[in-house]
Amino acid sequence: MGYEWIIIALFFGILTGFAGRAKGGSFLLWLAIGTVLPGFGLVAAFLQRDEAAEPERTCTGCGKRVKLYVQICPRCGEELYLPDIDDVGLPEPKRSRFMPEEE
Repeated sequence: MGYEWIIIALFFGILTGFAGRAKGGSFLLWLAIGTVLPGFGLVAAFLQRDEAAEPERTCTGCGKRVKLYVQICPRCGEELYLPDIDDVGLPEPKRSRFMPEEE
């Protein structure tokens, strides 16, 4: 009698895991969320912001590119304030191994 619920929960968990992973999150974390909260977890994974599309800026201390919402550089510990508008940009798109090289 309870096997149907387990199968449905695991199905939603796997779908939520893949959706969360596509947005830049942890597959296992979203799998657990989707299994415990089948419908709500899947909706939350789709509404999550895409980490790869977040704007970046350069750390003034070490020059590392960090996300705009980071307030302390993870490399050097420099406290980051509001950057100049020229310093903010979108990250370079990642190359897929399945996409051919542009010439």
